[in-house]
Amino acid sequence: MPTEPIRTSRIEARIAPDVLAVVKRAAELQGRSVSDFVVTAAQEAAYRTIEETGIIRISAEDQRRFVDLLLNPSTPPPALVRAKEAHDQLFGSQ
Repeated sequence: MPTEPIRTSRIEARIAPDVLAVVKRAAELQGRSVSDFVVTAAQEAAYRTIEETGIIRISAEDQRRFVDLLLNPSTPPPALVRAKEAHDQLFGSQ
């Protein structure tokens, strides 16, 4: 039987009575305490938020442009060519 994690930290929030009523109803429907329901919902929202920060969303047009630039790169400007040559002289080409 898995052991419940020890809960030693506490958070508090003030919410409107109508919001509390909705949260209580949802917790009842799941057979959970309001505290457990709120903690679980907050944790799920936190994981979703963290995960979404690692996702880059771009339009279909921007996707096409990105792929086109990868498949058909433009000629590097002279300054970049010189910088690469200087780098290769200092550190060797790989």
